[in-house]
Amino acid sequence: MMSFEDWKDKISEFKTVDVRQLQGNFFPGLLKMAKNTPEGEGIKIIQTFEPHPLYAALKAIGFEHYTEKVDSGDFHVYFYRIKKKDDIEQSPFRPLALLNFPMIDEELGEITANFWNLTWNDEKRTLPYETRLLLSLTNAVGAGRMRQASRELIKAYIYGVDSAILDDVFELLAWNQGIGYFSSEIGPSALFQAYKLIKTQEKNGKSRDEIKQMLMEKFGEKNIEVSVQ
Repeated sequence: MMSFEDWKDKISEFKTVDVRQLQGNFFPGLLKMAKNTPEGEGIKIIQTFEPHPLYAALKAIGFEHYTEKVDSGDFHVYFYRIKKKDDIEQSPFRPLALLNFPMIDEELGEITANFWNLTWNDEKRTLPYETRLLLSLTNAVGAGRMRQASRELIKAYIYGVDSAILDDVFELLAWNQGIGYFSSEIGPSALFQAYKLIKTQEKNGKSRDEIKQMLMEKFGEKNIEVSVQ
């Protein structure tokens, strides 16, 4: 792994994208630019708050980053491509929907991004990441947010949660939500279809890596029941 010291002399050559005043969802255009950036080159992003969701998204396709807060209070983030990895679909879901909040209000965007980072990345968190994903899954079901629940299930499996643990989760969902709700809302959902795919393919002898690939192909960001972009 490289460090900022290894490539800091190149940042003057980076393409600059100032997203402070951009309207609409700028991420697809930014992702296209990032994918077309060769190894050894980079992109400079200017934003009014620290764009935590971008770190994970661009890391997934081979970038590392360096962030500085300038005197104006804005953040300048330098993304440098150390390895070319084109398929973002191979990585677990990224919180790209958070990039929508600055469209409503810049301060709200900053609060939301920082809150997400505190919730999921802060070193003070005690519960294992996989446990927090499962708690988030069940809370999402309770709130009727099947889209979020589907994403949390897939991330949990990708991060190593055993399918037997998912069995327990769905048994508890049936108990707590009721048979009627489970039958009419959970059963037909993308959440349960993803679970069924895992169980079926395990019985068929598929490896975890093969099942992960199937999950991202069928229930990735291109699936309208799962995508939040």
